[in-house]
Amino acid sequence: MSAVLSPIVSEFETVEQEASYDQWFCAKVEEALRSEKPRLPHDAAMAKVQAMLEERRQARATRPVV
Repeated sequence: MSAVLSPIVSEFETVEQEASYDQWFCAKVEEALRSEKPRLPHDAAMAKVQAMLEERRQARATRPVV
């Protein structure tokens, strides 16, 4: 039987779920570190996110109220 985790302590219900997620996450980080894709500088990434957020704000502002 798996140990149940407190929602105050963990976002996972069981120790097994937490371990499975940790394993998946570590694999994703390793994959990213080994990637040959060009890196995106932080400032460029943040500018891209800000542009996407502004696009959503404008879309919401022009949306008709129901």
